[in-house]
This record gives sequence, structure tokens and C-alpha cells, in this order.
Amino acid sequence: MGIEFWHIWTIIAIIFFIIEVFTSGFLIACFGIGCVVAGVIAGFGFGLNIQIIGFSVGTLLSFLLIRPLMTKWLNRKSDEVKMNADALVGAIGVVTVEIDNIKNTGRVRVQGDDWRAENLTNEVLNVGTKIEVVEVKSTVLIVKPFK
Repeated sequence: MGIEFWHIWTIIAIIFFIIEVFTSGFLIACFGIGCVVAGVIAGFGFGLNIQIIGFSVGTLLSFLLIRPLMTKWLNRKSDEVKMNADALVGAIGVVTVEIDNIKNTGRVRVQGDDWRAENLTNEVLNVGTKIEVVEVKSTVLIVKPFK
């Protein structure tokens, strides 16, 4: 007894699942699921044409039904975690150079970094005043006095 079609489909499925480990998006695994379906069909003794149809249908259904669920599940926490400059919104800092929007001066220290700053309320903020970051515009923090 030599190698049969279901063996080949199983080997290809395993290869696809291994590749999926190194990629994101649950894309390659859909092809692996199609291979599993084709392998089951081959195991029941159906011909190659039916196996290819099974592979196509299994892959298509996994793209349409399983992939959206998996990507939603895999990315479930990505909305909760703020990254880069977005993480600064709401942070508390201290004025290091007087903030005066008219004179175009002002710097703050937030989370250990020094940033150019503008005051949301247009009032002058003196050195040492605690501030809260309201918005990030490019490399400028828009701040307000912290209360």
C-alpha cells in the first residue's frame, strides 16, 4: 500500500498550518482547512475532481465563515491598547518651559519625554504647572491645566 491522496492532502494541510504560525490574518489556514476537507473526501474514496471541489468549497467557506470569526477573536484586544502618540492622550505631565500660545513657546515633560506644547485654553502656564494631554498634533501636545 503506497501513498494515497488523503495522505497528500493531510501533508499539504499540515504545511499550510505551519506556515500560518509565522503569518498573521488567518489566511493560509483557510487553505489548510480546505485541504482537510479534501483529505476527508479522499478518505471516503471519491475521485480527484470531487476532492478538488471539496478543497475549493472548504477553502471558500473557511474564508467566509471561519476567518472573520478568527480575525475578530485574534484582534479582540487591539482596540483597548493605545500605541505611540495616542497613548499620551490623558497623560499627566509638567510644564518645563512657560507655555504661551501668543509667543509660540512652551514645552512639557510627559512620561519622561520632552515635548513642544500648546495650551488648549490659551492662557499662560508657568513652569512647574501640572498639565494633562488633551490631543496630539504631529509633534505638538495640546494640553490643559491638570485639576
